[in-house]
Amino acid sequence: MKASSNNQVSDLESCSTRVVDAERVAVVRSRMPGDGDLADTADVFGLLSDPGRLRLLLALLEGELCVCDLAVVSGLSESATSHALRLLRAHRVVSVRRAGRMAYYRLDDAHVRMLLDLAVAHTEHTQAIHPERDERKQG
Repeated sequence: MKASSNNQVSDLESCSTRVVDAERVAVVRSRMPGDGDLADTADVFGLLSDPGRLRLLLALLEGELCVCDLAVVSGLSESATSHALRLLRAHRVVSVRRAGRMAYYRLDDAHVRMLLDLAVAHTEHTQAIHPERDERKQG
């Protein structure tokens, strides 16, 4: 994209040159994950977009917890907690350890912990503008 005369960034549609740096674009494209990996990654971010599931995951930053404890911490019912944990487990975001009749959940690996830590750090160090929230209030 190129800057217009009034120092604002122009829309991509108004860009007269579709590929500014063909070599760089080729490198970026060659490093882009495949469609399946992109879909799986988007699914993980979709799972993280729900405040209830995010509360569960943030609780698990402190270590493994059973469904009952997770329900209390998250404010969800035990049924909703179990459902959320099934989704998170299916996407390898959490794992489970069984001890008799009890099931204890934990973050699946260090990558999940790092993703959560970075997301929380990002929101703590920025002030987001939420036009989508403002639109809902007006509508």
